[in-house]
Amino acid sequence: MSTDKVTKSRSKKLLGWLKQLMLWLLFAIVITTAMDLWRGKDIPRDNLPPLQGITLQGKSVDIATLSQDKAVLVYFWATWCSVCNFVSPAVNQISKYYPVVSVAVRSGEDQKLQQYLQYKEYQFETINDNNHRLSSDWSLQVTPTLMVFKNGKLEYYTTGFTSLPGIWWRMFFA
Repeated sequence: MSTDKVTKSRSKKLLGWLKQLMLWLLFAIVITTAMDLWRGKDIPRDNLPPLQGITLQGKSVDIATLSQDKAVLVYFWATWCSVCNFVSPAVNQISKYYPVVSVAVRSGEDQKLQQYLQYKEYQFETINDNNHRLSSDWSLQVTPTLMVFKNGKLEYYTTGFTSLPGIWWRMFFA
C-alpha cells in the first residue's frame, strides 16, 4: 500500500472520529441543558424573593445590593451532597476573583459548618440555611445550584455538576 493511500485512510478515520466526538459533545450539551431547565423549572425568574442573610463570619449580605455593577455567584450546596464535593473547590477558586456567597442547606449547626469549611479550606462567604428557609423561598430541588446575579437580576443558573470553566464562562458573560 502506498504512503499516499495510508495517509488518506488515516485522515478519513480521524475525520470520522472527530465527527463522532462532535456529535457526542452536541448530545451532551443538549442533555445537560434540558436537565438544567427541568431541575430549575421552579426557580423564580420574576419577582425574585430576597436573598439575604448573615454569614458565619457575622457579615450581613444582600445579593441585590452586592450585585450592583458586578457579577456575584450564589452557590447553594450542602455538606452531605456528594456532587458538591466536586463543585465546591471550583467555587472556592472563583471566590478569589469574584464575589461569592454560598448558602449551606441543612448542613448542621454553625459551629459544625464552620469546622467543615475550615477543614476543606474554603474561603467563600457562607450563610447557614439550616432551617431550609432560603432554599425553600427559591424553590430549589437540587444541590448544588449555582446562580449568577448582576444588578439584582438573576442572569444565569445551573444545577448539578458544573466545571470551573463553566462557572468562569457564566461569571465573565454576566
